[in-house]
Amino acid sequence: MKVAYLDGASKGNPGPASIGIICYVDETEKEILFQVSEKIGHATNNIAEWTSLLRLVEELVRRNILESKVYMDSELVVKQFKGEYKTKNTELQKIKEQVLNLKKDLENLQLIHVKREKNKVADKLANEAFK
Repeated sequence: MKVAYLDGASKGNPGPASIGIICYVDETEKEILFQVSEKIGHATNNIAEWTSLLRLVEELVRRNILESKVYMDSELVVKQFKGEYKTKNTELQKIKEQVLNLKKDLENLQLIHVKREKNKVADKLANEAFK
């Protein structure tokens, strides 16, 4: 099973925004399959977080990776994704809908909340995009 860590960042909230993703070949987290560090324009932090999830799911589908464990430090996004919290913002609803539609092509996507200190690599990738 592939393992990925995601993060979104916004300088100003809203402001210049970026995403960071690292995906490992397996749960040993020794070999990197791919990583993303890119600007996404002007956005809120929540939009950046959701965009990181969308970008990952797009990449999983493109690479035909059917099973993955995905970790992110945004408890809000994890709970919105799982339906535990409502997604009221229309822009976030659109991104969530895209994620859920793409997720149908995957067999097993586990989205798990982790503390910020467990998500340092994705955070670093998101922040490097600003440089």
